[in-house]
Amino acid sequence: MWYHKPVVNKELLQSLPNLRIIASSGVGVDHLDLNLLSSYGVKVSNTPFVVSTDTADLGMALMLASSRRLVEGYEMAISPDTDYFPADWLGTEVSGATLGIVGMGTIGYKVAERAKAFEMKILYHNRSQRKKEEESAVGAVYCKKIDDLLQQSDFVLLAVNLTPQTHKLIGKRELELMKPTATLINISRGLVMDQDALVEALQKKIIKAAALDVTYPEPLPRDHPLLKLKNVIITPHIGSATKKTRRIMMEEMTESIQAGLAGLPVPHEVL
Repeated sequence: MWYHKPVVNKELLQSLPNLRIIASSGVGVDHLDLNLLSSYGVKVSNTPFVVSTDTADLGMALMLASSRRLVEGYEMAISPDTDYFPADWLGTEVSGATLGIVGMGTIGYKVAERAKAFEMKILYHNRSQRKKEEESAVGAVYCKKIDDLLQQSDFVLLAVNLTPQTHKLIGKRELELMKPTATLINISRGLVMDQDALVEALQKKIIKAAALDVTYPEPLPRDHPLLKLKNVIITPHIGSATKKTRRIMMEEMTESIQAGLAGLPVPHEVL
């Protein structure tokens, strides 16, 4: 499966009585009904670790692009209407700012490693606290309550898996807790956000900006209000989109398929 296609539903499973394994690209399996698949005796694998480095890199890229207004700056620099560069056209500092990471798994932790090099103060919220030595290595401070992280952060980065518990984790209430100068970055799944609440927060300047690699749906309808806002950067779900990583993902998927068909233990099986 690539980009959640084909759609795996009961009709597809009934039409493929010999199906034994589904190899899904990427980390998330929220597009699959694992209970349904198990009832048909179908195994599932994903590619969870290979995507983490590139996705963390993209998270930092979105933070920098948004804070320094790179897209707007590019448009200004190439516009035929530009006669001069205004001196008061300013961005926001990243170095020394406070980054709040929601979801401190492999990707979230790699973002923290990168943010440390920018001398950022790092807060994180997770289902469980990391080991003390892991926190110390990146200078991260655990926030048991997500509210504490939201209130203190200059940048809030979402790196959680989409589950029933994280569905629309960030909504109107959470956005109103954030600083009016804060930027939201989402490199997880679109449905982790209440997108309508985000539109309202950006329009009313409840938060300053957003940088999104994920939305719902993907792509957004061409008349969607998010596409009309200057304080938003949207990329086309390219967290893992480098040549090397995509090749390794395909190799891992092939290995899982071969193991599944041979009746061997499946690498990266999702249980």
